[in-house]
Parts: sequence; structure tokens; C-alpha cells
Amino acid sequence: MAWIALLVAGVLEVVWAFYMKQSHGFTRLWPSIVTLVAMIASFGLLAFSMRSLPLGTAYTIWTGIGAIGAFLVGLIVLGEPAHLMRLVAAGLIVSGLILMKIAS
Repeated sequence: MAWIALLVAGVLEVVWAFYMKQSHGFTRLWPSIVTLVAMIASFGLLAFSMRSLPLGTAYTIWTGIGAIGAFLVGLIVLGEPAHLMRLVAAGLIVSGLILMKIAS
């Protein structure tokens, strides 16, 4: 159950990052509200998963899902550039996440 909660927490991190961008510095009401609700839910699920998962594993997986997810949303939804170095960096993050999961 902790791994599922951690996965959902990571997805919610992507949600709040995207909506924070859409809020234009918290100047738009609804994107700001979505950002805050997703943040609270993400932190809550992270805290729940840390009850049984090691701190380093849980936090690394959570931030990794958020980083890769936000990167992909940037590429796919926002049309950000996919330079080779950015793709290599994303690949390294994914590799680290896989190794962290295997190690735990």
C-alpha cells in the first residue's frame, strides 16, 4: 500500500507543479487552488508512505516521479524543447529511480 500511496503522491506532485505554472505566480484563483490542494494531498500521501518505507527511498522516488513527470508535461503539454542533454538527464533520473526501487 505504501508504494501505491507514493506513486499517487508523485503524480500529484506533477499536478501541482503544472498548475503552479498555470497560476502565473498565484495570480489566478482556480489554478492556485488546484496547486494548494494537490500539494497538501501529495505531502499527506508521502508522509503515509514514509511510515513503512525508508526516508531516502520514499523521498527520492517522490521527487523523481515529480521531476520526470514535470519534464514530460513540459515537453508534451507546454511544448518545451527536448534537447539531447535534457533527455540524457531525464534518463539518468529514471535509472536512479529504478536502482532505488531495486535496492529497497
